[in-house]
Amino acid sequence: MSTAALKFCVTRRCRSPRRGRARCSSAHAAGINPPDWYLRDGMSNLPPKTRPKFSLPVIPGTDLSGVIEAIAANVEDFSVGDEVFGLLRFPGFEGSTYAEYVAAPASDLALKPAGIDHVHAAGAPMAGLTAWQFLIALGHDHPSPFQEARHRPVPLDANVTVLINGAAGGVGHFALQLARWKGARVIAVASGAHEAFLRELGADEFIDYTKSRPEELVRGVDLVLDTVGGPDSKRFLRTLKRGGSHFPVFFGEFDEEETSTLGVTVTGTQVRSNGAQLGELGRLLDAGTVRVAIDSTFALTDARAAHERAARGHIQGKIVLTVD
Repeated sequence: MSTAALKFCVTRRCRSPRRGRARCSSAHAAGINPPDWYLRDGMSNLPPKTRPKFSLPVIPGTDLSGVIEAIAANVEDFSVGDEVFGLLRFPGFEGSTYAEYVAAPASDLALKPAGIDHVHAAGAPMAGLTAWQFLIALGHDHPSPFQEARHRPVPLDANVTVLINGAAGGVGHFALQLARWKGARVIAVASGAHEAFLRELGADEFIDYTKSRPEELVRGVDLVLDTVGGPDSKRFLRTLKRGGSHFPVFFGEFDEEETSTLGVTVTGTQVRSNGAQLGELGRLLDAGTVRVAIDSTFALTDARAAHERAARGHIQGKIVLTVD
């Protein structure tokens, strides 16, 4: 085996990653996601009580696409030679996909769509599953660290209008396409440089936040998905109609009295690895119903430069690490 390629093996269970471990196959790409740089910074952007456990030094990375070379004896769903992609062991930080060798739980993987390459497949897992679990189906019973109640997606159809803030980014561009797939009307919010891109993906309306404040222009929407989230996310509450829902991907602080007065719901979840859901998304990718936009690619050895690109913001789609 060439050590110039990522390697990974497939095990049966997440909770026992060493059980049945076997030497495995070359992977070709690893996706870059915000938790990677949160981890690099010691998770300082999260309240201490919500920070996942981790110890340093640590190899970052959760998204991966590659080819299986070997599997554990108790794995039945995959075979040697299968091309697969996955979000590994999230919300933990043991995915370690910025590496030449990676062990992958079978439950976190799905067959890679034949119609896309490894770079595009590696850009899909975390961002695509985040959009899926916020908008389509949660797929797990674990509470978010930011709320006690279980998140419930809003049924989407032609009678629903969705506003997506940060629509050009990783989660945003998947969310836009999934909402359109379900027939919803979508208002996309991003900087003007992304308008043509988002219109091509199916946005019905576009708002350039550098020129206009969407909360001053929009009223009566059914759902806001704020992929930026944080302290300023509450500004979108008044864009909602009574009975509407606000989904901040990165949770902020909201006043219960205000949300009650407005008659709206604020709820979120934390994305979790789910190979079955990734398989469903993969079928949409294979059919061309949903596509992965690639902002830029970097060699694995240039991971630092990839993070520097991420820090500059205004990302269109996904940043991906490649291995020759």
